[in-house]
Amino acid sequence: MSRTHQTAATLTTSDADLLAQTVGAVRTAGSALRERFGEVVRYDTRQELTRALADNDDTALGILRPHLTRLRPNAGWVEDELDGGALPSGEWWVVDPAEGNVNHLHALPEWAVTATLVRENEPVLTAVHLPLTGETYTALSGAGAHLDGRPLHVSQAAHLDLSIVATSQARPDEDEDVVRRVGASITAMLFDALVVRTAVPATLHLANVASGRADAFWQFAGARADLLPGALLVREAGGRVSDVEGRPWTPQSDSFLAAAPGVHAQAAATLSRRP
Repeated sequence: MSRTHQTAATLTTSDADLLAQTVGAVRTAGSALRERFGEVVRYDTRQELTRALADNDDTALGILRPHLTRLRPNAGWVEDELDGGALPSGEWWVVDPAEGNVNHLHALPEWAVTATLVRENEPVLTAVHLPLTGETYTALSGAGAHLDGRPLHVSQAAHLDLSIVATSQARPDEDEDVVRRVGASITAMLFDALVVRTAVPATLHLANVASGRADAFWQFAGARADLLPGALLVREAGGRVSDVEGRPWTPQSDSFLAAAPGVHAQAAATLSRRP
C-alpha cells in the first residue's frame, strides 16, 4: 500500500470511529429531550416561546458540547443554528440540538438532534437522531448513508409528476422577497409534482429523500445546521444536491435543491420559473 493510500485509510478509519462516537452523543442528548416531550404548552408572547426553545437547546447542548469537544478539541463550534454562510478554514462542529424545536414544544413528533463535522466547508460526517422512534441516520463522506446500519439509496423516480416533493421554512420572520419566492415555488410545484409537502424541519425531509421515501426537497435561504446534515445524507445515498438553478450548492447559496437524479433537472426547471 502506498503512503498516500495509507494516509487515506487512516483518515477514513479515524472518521468512522468519530462518527460512531458522535452517534452516541446525539442519542444521549435525544434521550434528555424525550424526557421533556409530550405536553402542549401555550405561550402568550414570542419572548416566552423563545425562552422555552432556548431551554430545550440548552438541555441538549449541555450534553453535546462536552462530548463533541472532547472528540475534536481543536474544532470550532457554531453557536447559532440559524447562522448561514461559509465557515472559516479548519474543522467545525455544526450542531442543531433540537432540530424542529417548535414541533417539540407543540407535542408534534417531527424533531431530531443533529451533529455534523465540517472540514474546510465540506461536511465530513453527520448523525441525525430521532428520539421518538429511536432511528439514527448517519453519513460519512465517501462511505455512504445509513439508517441504523442499513444502507440508504435515493429513489429511482424519473417523472416529477409522479413524485412526492417537499419544502420547509428556513426561519421565522423571513425577508419578504424570500417569502414570496417560497410561495411562488410551492404554486409551481403544485402544478408539476404529484404531492407537495410543507413542514419543518428540513433535515427530516432530506432524510426522506436519502431513504427514497420522497423524491425532492428544496428551500430558499436557510441555515447551515438545517441543510448540511441532509445534504451529506442525500449525496451519500446517491442523490444530487445543488441550488435551484442547478449550480453547485454551498452554505453561501441562496437556495437549495436535493433530489433523486432522475427528477433533479425537472425539479430545478420548475423552481427556476419566475411568476
